[in-house]
Amino acid sequence: MNDRVNGTEEREVGVGPHPLPWPDDPRLDPDLLEHGDRRNVVDRYRYWRREAIVADLDQHRHVLHVAIENLEHDANIGSIVRTANAFAVEAFHIVGRRRWNRRGAMVTDRYQHEIHHPDAVHLRDWAHAEQRSIVAVDLVPGALPLENTPLPERSVLVFGQEGPGLSQELLEIADLTVAITQYGSTRSLNVAAAAAIAMHTWVGQHSPQQ
Repeated sequence: MNDRVNGTEEREVGVGPHPLPWPDDPRLDPDLLEHGDRRNVVDRYRYWRREAIVADLDQHRHVLHVAIENLEHDANIGSIVRTANAFAVEAFHIVGRRRWNRRGAMVTDRYQHEIHHPDAVHLRDWAHAEQRSIVAVDLVPGALPLENTPLPERSVLVFGQEGPGLSQELLEIADLTVAITQYGSTRSLNVAAAAAIAMHTWVGQHSPQQ
């Protein structure tokens, strides 16, 4: 049933208890079958155990990675992680503080692989060992236009904090720096919005489903 809040209808998310008899499927969670599944997951994963969802996602994730500097406990980090989940990014990296603001992720981080790096050099060494290119996304002098630049398939797209952008340390280790061309009066895009555009650009260039 829909509830009315402040004169508007609030749509109920998910599904209620599964009717008996329950399906015989080891991927399904008995607790969710009994009480219902109100999680923020697509319909095909209703009633699935979290571990089963992660294992299934691992079968078709993109090879793309994203990294976010965590210098100021930016609330945008969670939004970037949520977008990474939507685009089936293979893993996300946190550079700097290990603890980060998870609110905006809407628990989607539970379905992603997280890697932590204490600093930019650690990220660089990891990326080079994995034969990955670090692609800085920031509106800085010398950055190439994202919309006209081929992105390496084995990329780590790196995003900074809202306001200051990427640190000088991360800009210096980048193999490529790109920026989103803007046409209005604002100085910069919100970093979560920029991350979504950059990830979608990579998917448009490399996803086998395109």
